[in-house]
Amino acid sequence: MGRRTLKPIVLGSYLLAVALGAISQMQAQSKTSYPSMAALDQYLMPDRNAEIALARSAAPDSISRDAKVLVLGPHGYETAVEGKNGFVCLVEHGWMAGFDNAEFWNPKIRGPICFNPPAARSILPMTYKRTEMVLAGQSKAQIKEGITAFAKKELPALEPGAMTYMMSKSAYLTDGGDHNMAHLMFYTPLMDGAAWGADLPKSPVMLNPQFAMEGMDVFVVGTGMWSDGTLAPVNN
Repeated sequence: MGRRTLKPIVLGSYLLAVALGAISQMQAQSKTSYPSMAALDQYLMPDRNAEIALARSAAPDSISRDAKVLVLGPHGYETAVEGKNGFVCLVEHGWMAGFDNAEFWNPKIRGPICFNPPAARSILPMTYKRTEMVLAGQSKAQIKEGITAFAKKELPALEPGAMTYMMSKSAYLTDGGDHNMAHLMFYTPLMDGAAWGADLPKSPVMLNPQFAMEGMDVFVVGTGMWSDGTLAPVNN
């Protein structure tokens, strides 16, 4: 009822800077096929300092400068910088998208994201788990099965107020369109998107079913501003 859904393109996420309402069109513009995982080194960033800077760019400096920063290594995410404010920033990859997403294995995807403390405790474990299975060489079908079991038995309960920042000007979230959009994501139990006014004409809110399988909804809101304070295109 009233749940017009959006096809996720990342992590985290996965959106177009030109317009919130153009995401599906943007995905359709992506012509490249990614049927399987590429070589691991195509997903890793060789410059550790560049990865730290990219991760921090997900949120304004007033938040990210005191956040914990993770970098991706061949065995999973590891702490590069200890934090002081409970936020956690990292760079996500295409495997955090929905399992039916054509860019799930796209090695170009770089999704800087900063989790607030409730999201770090209750959403970030999914990033760890998916990444663990990817690096173990599991297929998409195996990862899907493993995540379903993980969500039922081991995933912490969703905490109220869980949200993430994805406001990096340097993100690459899809092959389609302009590749990027500055936005926030809010996590809730499964619910009717109409309660948020999601996907209605001129509403800045969209419903992303990225984690529906895990029993939660993701509401996406464009900010119209990059994390450095400059204006980002949004057309509602």
